[in-house]
This record gives sequence, C-alpha cells and structure tokens, in this order.
Amino acid sequence: MSNDHIKVFTTTDQKENAIGIARMLVENRLAACAQVIGPVTSTFWWKNRVDEEEEWLVVMKTRTGLYQEMEKAIKDIHTYEVPEIIASPIVAGNKDYLDWLDEEVGGE
Repeated sequence: MSNDHIKVFTTTDQKENAIGIARMLVENRLAACAQVIGPVTSTFWWKNRVDEEEEWLVVMKTRTGLYQEMEKAIKDIHTYEVPEIIASPIVAGNKDYLDWLDEEVGGE
C-alpha cells in the first residue's frame, strides 16, 4: 500500500476552537474526516519552564499531497503562537475507507 494517506494532529486550548478547525478543514475538502478528542492533559516545555494545560486533540485524515495547504489553513485560524501540526503516514487501512477518503478530498 502506498503512503498517499496521512493523519494530521493538532491541539488547541478550547473545544470550540478544535471543532472550528475540524469543520473548516472538512468543509474546505482538506480533510475527509476530523475527530475532536478531549480534554487531554498536555505537559510540555514552553518559555523556559514546564507547563501543563488542558487541551483538545484534533485528528484529521487526508492525502499526503494536501498537507502543506492543510498546515497553512490551520495556522491561519489557530490561536497558539506555535501550534502543534504533525503528520503520520497511514501505512495500511481498509481499502474501502481509503477510497472514500480519496473521493472526499479529491484524490485520484
């Protein structure tokens, strides 16, 4: 199976912001599906100290070729100074689901 598909992850500080990111990406056909998970507790270094915050995780499924456009769209509306936006390849999956994903984001 090729690596034409990815999961993209971002976090934000409010459920409403997470839902807004998810909806914007799906409406603009940059993601076939987005799930909001949370709250989760994140522990991280920020500005020379350890910080701990409640966050909401957004998991989006898309095609690899849409990553750059998706990243820009997320950055344009994200409230964080340095938002987490990372992608992982989908190395295997239900063919019917991946075909559906392709159809929803304009894949080949």
